[in-house]
Amino acid sequence: MSEADTGPQRGRVIVITGGGTGIGAATAARYAAEGHVVVILGRRSAPLEEVAETTGAHPIVADVSDRISCEAAIAEICDRFGRVDVLIANAGGHGFAAATETDDEAWAQSFDGNVTTAFTIARAALPRMEDNGGQIVIVSSLAGLFAGPSVVGYTVGKHALIGLTKSLARDYSQHGVRVNAVCPGWVRTPMADREMDEFASHAEHIDDREAAYAEITKDVPMRRAAVPEEIASVIRFLGSPESSYITGATIVADGGAHIVDLPTLGFEHAGM
Repeated sequence: MSEADTGPQRGRVIVITGGGTGIGAATAARYAAEGHVVVILGRRSAPLEEVAETTGAHPIVADVSDRISCEAAIAEICDRFGRVDVLIANAGGHGFAAATETDDEAWAQSFDGNVTTAFTIARAALPRMEDNGGQIVIVSSLAGLFAGPSVVGYTVGKHALIGLTKSLARDYSQHGVRVNAVCPGWVRTPMADREMDEFASHAEHIDDREAAYAEITKDVPMRRAAVPEEIASVIRFLGSPESSYITGATIVADGGAHIVDLPTLGFEHAGM
């Protein structure tokens, strides 16, 4: 029997790290609207409580870069709800500097924030998922495929998440746990908003956040950033039986940015 035949979609237990803002919050809302049990994890109580109030998700304050915190959170979830069906490793950030501007502490922080968070929560959840099957969706980034300027920790971390996805898929798909990655491009999240505000404060002829988004996406074929709900839809597909024969894949959701041939942009800008 295929995974797609094993039961209804509703009522599954969905665990989302970084669930208090942005993509994590949008994904929580998407799954909750479909009638699933949604558990959101994060280090800050206030944003988790806000998402919980609007979606009905269950908040748990946890540092998912810490083994003990992860194991305690997964144990609590299994005690309350019996299992973990879908794990969405969405927590991330840190590492926004060039190599010579990154000290040891900042490097460790970027690796912990982007890679250890996904590894540690997956390691804690996998023994609870193998018996029943399930899906792990790791949220990487377009920075997991390419390198932006002065973001060494973030770039390396997001690349490593794709390697983690492949390794977990290789080892655990045979046990019924599929693992896939999503690589979003620009998404209108609070973190991206702050980057746009900083960009607008330094760039000539860029007056505000909207102008910054327009400038930063002018060479993206769709000419815009995503909204979090669009990435949530991709995550939801991978974290469902509808993607039953997909594992170890990296799905890019970037408005077409990755297909652009950079050396030809000059021709387009010249109107040719």
